[in-house]
Amino acid sequence: MKREIRFSQAILEATDQCLAQNPKVYLMGLGVPDPKGVFGTTLGLQAKYGENRVMDMPTSENAMTGVAIGSALVGMRPILTHQRVDFALLSLDQIINNAAKWHYMFGGQMKVPMVIRLVVGRGWGQGPQHSQSLESVFGHIPGLKVVMPATPYDAKGLLISAVEDDNPVIYIEHRWLHGVMGDVPADFYRVSIGEARVMREGRDVTIVAASYMVLEALKAAEMLAESGISAEVIDVRTIRPLDTIRIVESVKKTGRLIVADAGWRSFGFGSEILSRVCEENFESLKCAPRRVSPPEAPIPSSWALANHYYPGAAQIADAAGAMLGREPSHALGREEDMKKPLDTPDKTFAGPF
Repeated sequence: MKREIRFSQAILEATDQCLAQNPKVYLMGLGVPDPKGVFGTTLGLQAKYGENRVMDMPTSENAMTGVAIGSALVGMRPILTHQRVDFALLSLDQIINNAAKWHYMFGGQMKVPMVIRLVVGRGWGQGPQHSQSLESVFGHIPGLKVVMPATPYDAKGLLISAVEDDNPVIYIEHRWLHGVMGDVPADFYRVSIGEARVMREGRDVTIVAASYMVLEALKAAEMLAESGISAEVIDVRTIRPLDTIRIVESVKKTGRLIVADAGWRSFGFGSEILSRVCEENFESLKCAPRRVSPPEAPIPSSWALANHYYPGAAQIADAAGAMLGREPSHALGREEDMKKPLDTPDKTFAGPF
């Protein structure tokens, strides 16, 4: 029987089931027991499992990440959550120099089975220090796995797989996805880390995306279909390890590639996809591949600027149209839309906690 729940509920359910199944799993993070429970993803867990397994933490990200790593080294399976990816920057020494390298440095004798949840994306004019999409930072590091679910189904299945993995997994969720509804089985299930998925089949152009940008890519595909262009949309789901095989197979079929990237263009996720396709499948490309990404500037707080900053379905559709010799037909922002803040997806998106 199908059952639709929100993306945030899927994360909550996965965490609940992992805590119930394995006493070595525990949850720690700033605001975990707060009334809104990190966008609703940790609600009620402390009351159910107690303060020893579901705990708040001080604003000392580097130290607490070290605590989580140490506990993982002796057999625990921590889930460490940050309400902003920006906060995790304070713990990069622990993540990059310890968590990612311990298994390698000790010849495979040690493992660090931990999950670090990071929230990315825009909302409420949070600006340069609270709205960044920094997945490429973590994707660059050998020893880390990096997952970015786009659907409630994958949010649950990937989190369960991440908790069970013996490697440190960076679990990145876009805050605009927390309210998205989708079919999620109540059972305990897994989604394999490292496998991309074709979300929509097409023949003319391949659009590759991750996390929230998958939704924009699907909207762009609908726009393109109205003008007779058939777009294939691939949700990578995992950026490290990256399923290059599935992406290349799609580009062999379509001959055209666009990457929709929520992060900056230089040295980013989009750059990696383009370089891999060009290295492994250059002969199949009918034209130069393209990236759709924000401008190379810090994220603005003012909605008047933010409305022009974030790329969306229209830009993706126009990039695809240009590849096929079409004039831009999807305005970068319709005038009526540009007169209101586009920094929130809907009215229910009411606050950061």
